[in-house]
Amino acid sequence: MMATTHVLVAAGVASLTALVAPEYAPAAAAAAGLGGLFPDLDIYAGHRRTLHFPVYASGTALAALALAVTTTSAVTVAVAAFLVGAALHAAMDALGGGLELRPWEGRSERAVYSHYHGRWLSPRRWVRYDGAPEDLLVAAMAAVPTALLVDGALPVVAAILGVSTVYVTLRRRLAALWARLADALVPRLPPTLKHRVPERFVDAD
Repeated sequence: MMATTHVLVAAGVASLTALVAPEYAPAAAAAAGLGGLFPDLDIYAGHRRTLHFPVYASGTALAALALAVTTTSAVTVAVAAFLVGAALHAAMDALGGGLELRPWEGRSERAVYSHYHGRWLSPRRWVRYDGAPEDLLVAAMAAVPTALLVDGALPVVAAILGVSTVYVTLRRRLAALWARLADALVPRLPPTLKHRVPERFVDAD
């Protein structure tokens, strides 16, 4: 799924804090959104493996939530929200497409790596690929709680949905562009750098 979808889903879940502790809702939504984005910082360094922990992150998030409930403060709530966002991200990746440049082709059986199981989890393709129309639908639905429950969040949510819409519109064209760039640039890279190029770009054809 899109990075923006991960952000909006995480923030949407955390915004429910407003129902029980409205004073913490803005910080919780912001921290969860950052947590939802965080795993994708590994996009060029072992993507969906280095910072993705579908099992371990969930356990850590549950422990942090328990701490936030028993010892409630701005810090414990924000930390719990961040970890919940990161855990949701890793879990959601298993519901999407495989790790490939053109995931709509359905050739990859690698969705997200589970360190607990010691193997890649297979994609379920409930959302066929990041940037699919249904991906935008999930993002739009997830945006509603944050927009309604968190004061001042509507402009930010609208901007994120705007970026998502542009990405969905251009998704397949961007894949073609990335493939052409890979074809042109990868053969010219020195060996010390070539091995760092993700396989999905090297095997773009």
